[in-house]
Amino acid sequence: MRGSCVGGGCVVDVQPAKRVFAGFGVVGALLVGALSAGVRAHAGPVEDYYKGKSIEVIIGYSSGGGYDVYARTVTRHMTNHMPGKPTFVARQMPGGGSRIAANFLYNIANKEGLAIGIVDQSLALSQVLGEPNIKLDAAKFLYIGNPISDNNTMSAWHTTGVTNWEQAKEKQLSLGATGNNTSGWYGMSMNAMLGTKFKIIMGYPGGNDVNLALEKGEVDVRGSNSWASWKSTRPQWLAEKKINILVQIGLMRDPELPEVPLLMELPTDEDDRAALKLLSAPTTIGRPLFAPPGVPEDRIKALRAAFDATMKDPAFIEDAKNNKLDLQPLSGVELQKIVEEIVATPPRVVQRLKTVLEMK
Repeated sequence: MRGSCVGGGCVVDVQPAKRVFAGFGVVGALLVGALSAGVRAHAGPVEDYYKGKSIEVIIGYSSGGGYDVYARTVTRHMTNHMPGKPTFVARQMPGGGSRIAANFLYNIANKEGLAIGIVDQSLALSQVLGEPNIKLDAAKFLYIGNPISDNNTMSAWHTTGVTNWEQAKEKQLSLGATGNNTSGWYGMSMNAMLGTKFKIIMGYPGGNDVNLALEKGEVDVRGSNSWASWKSTRPQWLAEKKINILVQIGLMRDPELPEVPLLMELPTDEDDRAALKLLSAPTTIGRPLFAPPGVPEDRIKALRAAFDATMKDPAFIEDAKNNKLDLQPLSGVELQKIVEEIVATPPRVVQRLKTVLEMK
């Protein structure tokens, strides 16, 4: 390309600039450098922003559970696909069934693209049901992606002798849950609709803590854990038949669990079925990564593109395989639509479920 000068003025292209300013020594070199830097800045503002920075990953549960493992594995590889290659730094923020982390991300966390998070998949449902501890609008989070859309399960420890959900109608079983979320709601809904006798014990910091409670005999049942998480975090339990899957929660039976009934299949009442379908819908949200509202659009696009690229990255796929993590990804755009649909659920269906869960 050729440049032009007017009154000793402006050069269009860097190569002619070297000739035009060649006779000006250091001044010429500085001008050429400034022009080159200007070209780079216009070419990649997102890259310039993220270069040398760290992105905090807020994990709403304690370490070792499914949310934690998925978040760390995904973000470890997202670095390689982000403009500027920022590092991702994990930070545990358990409590309130991940509500502490969710409220922090919505109200306090950095909103310039330097904070993302992963919290309970039922967050949008909890909002619809009017949970008072939620100080946010889940539909306004900016969703990056979900690595696994997978059915949840309710599982009994082998020493209880309970092998199917109907036996839970005959004897009281203690059920460990992380908080007022699906980990407790599945058992509550079964008590109300199906006559089971679960004693719900809430307040565990994370799923791994419930697992330890199962081993110690503190609780008999884990209220909720995804099938993929069982396979990745406790494969030996499955191999040794330490747990019995009583029911699975989703919109379709998992091909690997063909004999285990879906929660929404169990009621005979149609209104109850509709309510449990709403309760089951968040399983498609899986292990959602998202950013706070207000992050600039170009940075959200970069985060979403990095997630999508990571899901196809052979190194990530191999890492996931080594960690026994199932993958069935959902893009941030698709995830955003699902959350928005849940938040817009018709009031009649919401009220039925609120009644079942003894919410006003």
